[in-house]
Amino acid sequence: MGTVEAVAETSGQPSRRERGGRHARREQRSHGPQGLGRPYIVRGIPTYDILSEENLVRIEETADRILAEIGIEFRDDPVALDLWRKAGAKVDGVLVKFEPGLLREVLKTAPAEFTQHARNPARSVQIGGNKVVFSPAYGSPFVMDLDKGRRYGTIEDFRNFIKLAQSSPWLHHSGGTICEPVDVPVNKRHLDMVYSHIKYSDRAFMGSVTAESRAEDSIEMARIVFGRDFADKNCVILGNVNVNSPLVWDGTMTLALRAYARANQAAVIVPFILGGAMGPVTNAGAIAQSLAETMAGCALTQLERPGAPVIFGNFLSSMSLRSGSPTFGTPEPAVGSMVIGQLARRLNLPLRCSGNFTTSKLPDAHAMNEGTMSMLAAVHCGANFILHSAGFLDGLLSMSYEKFVMDADFCGALHTYLDGVKIDDNQLALDAFREVGPGNHFFGSAHTLANYETAFWDSEIADNEPFEKWEAAGSLDAATRANRRWKKMLAEYEAPPLDQSIDEALQDFMARRKDAMEDAWY
Repeated sequence: MGTVEAVAETSGQPSRRERGGRHARREQRSHGPQGLGRPYIVRGIPTYDILSEENLVRIEETADRILAEIGIEFRDDPVALDLWRKAGAKVDGVLVKFEPGLLREVLKTAPAEFTQHARNPARSVQIGGNKVVFSPAYGSPFVMDLDKGRRYGTIEDFRNFIKLAQSSPWLHHSGGTICEPVDVPVNKRHLDMVYSHIKYSDRAFMGSVTAESRAEDSIEMARIVFGRDFADKNCVILGNVNVNSPLVWDGTMTLALRAYARANQAAVIVPFILGGAMGPVTNAGAIAQSLAETMAGCALTQLERPGAPVIFGNFLSSMSLRSGSPTFGTPEPAVGSMVIGQLARRLNLPLRCSGNFTTSKLPDAHAMNEGTMSMLAAVHCGANFILHSAGFLDGLLSMSYEKFVMDADFCGALHTYLDGVKIDDNQLALDAFREVGPGNHFFGSAHTLANYETAFWDSEIADNEPFEKWEAAGSLDAATRANRRWKKMLAEYEAPPLDQSIDEALQDFMARRKDAMEDAWY
């Protein structure tokens, strides 16, 4: 029996064993103020601002020159070109150039903070300001686990990851395309994905962006859940759209972007810049390019519907200049994220930036080293919506079951990290010093007994036992422990209740949409 448990029992207080042991302690904590009762984090530590005013201005001026002198192409979307023309931009064919200040003026109508509503109101998230929301990784065609290895994702995998996210007290959002369910036709899988988010989770979720019609289907399904009037006045779904860097917005993305904005739903505007490929190898140049591309996309949402919520997104990455392969979780993009955070705050826009990135092919030390580097950059740069918080492996080509729960566990640690240090009489513990005095220990003090249940974050994955006990139990590494953990989570998963009439309406909508088109597999 541990010292704290022994003191609790002899003092007449219920011991950990009486409450169900270590598992019960975790359950209590995860459902308390740091867990499921906490739909998002309110930042308790400041952002880390690394650039001076002078250097921020130089980056902004470079972005303005890119916009004014080089311009951005808007392809296959004549309506977008008309909107720019009416806003005062210079349009020559598909090339659009912007005078300095034009985009910033347009962006003044964008909200600095907004709520994305969940079907369970207790799970709604606030995005912007000093709020932080963790969301699973997004977009992998493959999945992997220690049992079956790497394989194409299926709709069953997709649903499993939604269930794991729903079951984690440390994630706040159901995410979007957690993995590609390649066993469902390309032109219909968005319906199954959105339905799965609604059916198996009661958290906020993301919709499709791969075609305007699929974006509109996603929005319509959200309207079925929330009601058309409510959805028109409130954000109930996000759409993550990417720039075709360098300096191209293609019609697939702008049509989807405008569909979300038109419906008063939030588009997440994200350049994906691999330094040396889709942008310069120098950090400052890539940041300036990113600022120009993102401002243009964010501003287009405001031309479509002034006041529509929008998230200033960013995905800086490096590459191996020897092989041409992308690299993730490296220091240059991590420190670049700090600057992106400063720039987004100067625009007064919510920020999506960085995440748990790695090129590792296994949930190993390599993965966690790179993931920690980029995830700490995300929390320090002031990101409000952190996509790719859990599961990212293999340069985003694979979604890992084991890394998902390892990353979610790390998100739990970040809850405590972002809380900062609370100062009050209990935390300062002066009475404990009076009771214990010099040279004695605090194990049995009244202050320890009153606080030990919630004093420290308690990992679900780490093994803190003595070496001999760990060895006797099988010498399990973190990935193996994570393998057992995700299986247990799925076995214990319980679906949140969904109103039967809403479920039937969703299934009817899906059936009608699927019947209206032949299967397409590319």
